[in-house]
Amino acid sequence: MSSSGNQNINKSISKISHIHSLSADFLTERLSEKGLENFASSHGNILFQLSLVDSMRMNELSEKINRDKSTTTVLVQKLINKGLVEVKSSETDKRSKLISLSEKGREYNKLTAEISSELIKTFYKGFTREEKETFFELLCRIEQNFIK
Repeated sequence: MSSSGNQNINKSISKISHIHSLSADFLTERLSEKGLENFASSHGNILFQLSLVDSMRMNELSEKINRDKSTTTVLVQKLINKGLVEVKSSETDKRSKLISLSEKGREYNKLTAEISSELIKTFYKGFTREEKETFFELLCRIEQNFIK
């Protein structure tokens, strides 16, 4: 492999980081246009994860968003203050708190679905279906390299 090929391979992590930053900027700008400022991408991820289930324990949510429990608690508290999520005690274990979307949170997710669709279209612009599938498979392999 040529030295320029190796240099490009070695720049992959930097490129992934840059794409992450660009996509976060894209989301922040679109959310701001809709009057939804001061949201970190982690907030959106929490709301998305909660949209997939009725409710979730804090430790489950921490795992889903790949943050420690204390960071997740701070993020969730901001969403509680904005009226987007609710916390209640588990009926089976009163010490355990369950987090769920509020009605306002469900409305927020409907609004952001449009933004998410726009992000995905931008992300995959010019890709064939096969390239999208291959790309996803490669990302999953990279992820597994770090999990093992």
